[in-house]
Amino acid sequence: MNAIFQQALGDDFDRLHPEMRRRFSVSADNATACVGTGVMDRVWHGGRHLEPFLRLGASRHILFPERGTDIPFTIENYGYRDRFGRDTVTFVRTFEVARARRRRFDATMIYSPARRAIVDFLGTHQHLAVDLEVSVDETGGLHIRSGEQRFTEGRLRCRIPAVLSGGATLHEWYDEAAQRFRIDVRVVNRRFGPIFGYSGSFTARYVDTNEAPVPAAVRPLRECLS
Repeated sequence: MNAIFQQALGDDFDRLHPEMRRRFSVSADNATACVGTGVMDRVWHGGRHLEPFLRLGASRHILFPERGTDIPFTIENYGYRDRFGRDTVTFVRTFEVARARRRRFDATMIYSPARRAIVDFLGTHQHLAVDLEVSVDETGGLHIRSGEQRFTEGRLRCRIPAVLSGGATLHEWYDEAAQRFRIDVRVVNRRFGPIFGYSGSFTARYVDTNEAPVPAAVRPLRECLS
């Protein structure tokens, strides 16, 4: 089966830069994981009124209240099949925001044929399910924009009104000159303005998961239907 981003992009997947194609080919079937290591030039958030919300999110590895520059960063992309049999890819981002303090921003992604989109489950308990729109630009970079968002808790599933949700955009591309991946992420609410974001660069190494299985630490504590 094709990787989830190949399913979402169709023929446009071949327009990605070769290094981007390799990175976004991680799947449960190819036994290869991608681990990126680098530095975020800037991690930021909006006004102080957002800090209680960000602290709450940090308890479930969704956003966090710290900000700064030159923040060491890792991203772990492992493919596996979840308890529903879905091809799932982890996007576990770790930020060393201070000495002896790390923050994580966790996500697991699947491709949903029913929704014709990648679904991004955020946090340790997949409380938020977000549809993603993906596209490729003229340089072979990837653009991701969030769409409908849903809250899940037990049997409860409800759509989150746009006025209460944060619209996320991501641009990732490969810098040939620097031989590094570059990334820019922004989360904005239409009422409250900018919420959170980060930008920087990283290099990637690839792991044979036949020899090094998917770490339990990157998998969510709970898995939900989309």
